[in-house]
Amino acid sequence: MTPQLMQAIKLLQLSNLDLVAYVEAELERNPLLDSGAENEPPPDGPDGAQSADGPAADGGTLHGSEAEPGQSASEDRRETPLDDTSPDDSEPIRPRTADAPAGYSDWASVGSGGRDDGDYNLEAFVSAELTLGDWLREQLTLAISDPMRRMIGQYLIDLVDEAGYLSGDLAAAAETLGTSVAEIEAVLAILQKFDPPGICARDLAECLAIQLKERDRYDPAMQALIARLDLLAKRDFAALKKICGIGEEDLTDMIAEIRRLNPKPGLAFSSAIVQPIVPDVFVRSAPNGAWLVELNSDTLPKVLVNQSYYAEVSATTRRDTEKSYLAECLQSATWLVRALDQRARTILKVSNEIVRQQDAFFAHGVEHLRPLNLKTVAEAIGMHESTVSRVTANKYMATSRGIFELKYFFTSAIAAAHGGEAHSAEAVRHRIKQLIDTEAAADVLSDDTIVEKLREAGIDIARRTVAKYREAMRIPSSVQRRREKHAAVAGQSRVDSALANT
Repeated sequence: MTPQLMQAIKLLQLSNLDLVAYVEAELERNPLLDSGAENEPPPDGPDGAQSADGPAADGGTLHGSEAEPGQSASEDRRETPLDDTSPDDSEPIRPRTADAPAGYSDWASVGSGGRDDGDYNLEAFVSAELTLGDWLREQLTLAISDPMRRMIGQYLIDLVDEAGYLSGDLAAAAETLGTSVAEIEAVLAILQKFDPPGICARDLAECLAIQLKERDRYDPAMQALIARLDLLAKRDFAALKKICGIGEEDLTDMIAEIRRLNPKPGLAFSSAIVQPIVPDVFVRSAPNGAWLVELNSDTLPKVLVNQSYYAEVSATTRRDTEKSYLAECLQSATWLVRALDQRARTILKVSNEIVRQQDAFFAHGVEHLRPLNLKTVAEAIGMHESTVSRVTANKYMATSRGIFELKYFFTSAIAAAHGGEAHSAEAVRHRIKQLIDTEAAADVLSDDTIVEKLREAGIDIARRTVAKYREAMRIPSSVQRRREKHAAVAGQSRVDSALANT
């Protein structure tokens, strides 16, 4: 494989964010590459007029403030510099503050640390983000004065993960610090009283117990319930009532109280940035009933080869090494532009074929999603399966039914019960979810019953496949759903009875 072909393959499988980062790195590395955005006209303002540095309506140019009639923008900038010093005065010329809010001139004069040169950094006024570790260390300083215990507390805080749980082993910590486990546990007990409640717990049960103790709700019944969270996860309410020695009404109230607790208290300090999904392709309906597929131009980097700069530099180049470097930069820039163009064409071609194959999905919904594989699309557009696989990786399509990854439209086939057309696995999962969502509390569907209903609808599926799909959608078993629905019905009955008595 040639380096150019490897580059084209690499670009093909990059997401739009990774592609932007790659192109920006190439723009910094290659002097013959120019960003196409630099050559675009400035955007229009809110009233249709162009922005600050664009041409004015009368043929002049605006720059920050309105220029005098007959005076060019360059002359205006020469006479009122903002960042340079006056030739006749050592003091910098400051912006006019006549129209500025009160206190502006004082604020501008102090700038950064009281400096009077106007050279300040706005980022200095932004407070640093407080992390979970910083917050715990601040509380540690106030809570513990003994140097040895403070060192132990610092060590334990470093073992707290982003969810707020202590991930280390206390015996190992005691051995590392040369102290006893009892001393480590004593410091840990202090840390577990810090804010937010539930912090520094070693497991979920301890995290919930810390929060319940703070609320003065950690009675023997609640303690027994926290000790058997496995039964609560299985919704085995009968066993829980027996273990806790309480009635159904008390159990319902206790479960509701547990649900109001925070199982991951440390996430309140999480600084992870959630990156929104930006679609690569838009699909919309045309007036004639067809589907229009177009690329999202905002995700396509605009890169140009600066031929004039190349001609200018090459004309003055004498050394062979410099000529070789320029030739290499020109070849690399040319190939990058071609590879980006080929990438866009390939994504559009694959997307068009996906829309053609899944026309019923776009018209009627997920129940009409057809079985589709990479080979079918590859043969239809005359490409290799590996190329289609790279195109569909990390690419998203915006439709009237939502934003989907291109791989979403490729699903395995499930045979029809009576020899008809095969069904998409995604459509079958959607059908299973619909059946479970509409089941009654008195008639909860087992996996065998779901299999029978699907076969009546023409879908030939095994019971283990139904169970696999149900578990993948995080839907409990029929036994657990029956317990939960009965508890919900009983709770609603008590509410209705209380309202009737009032």
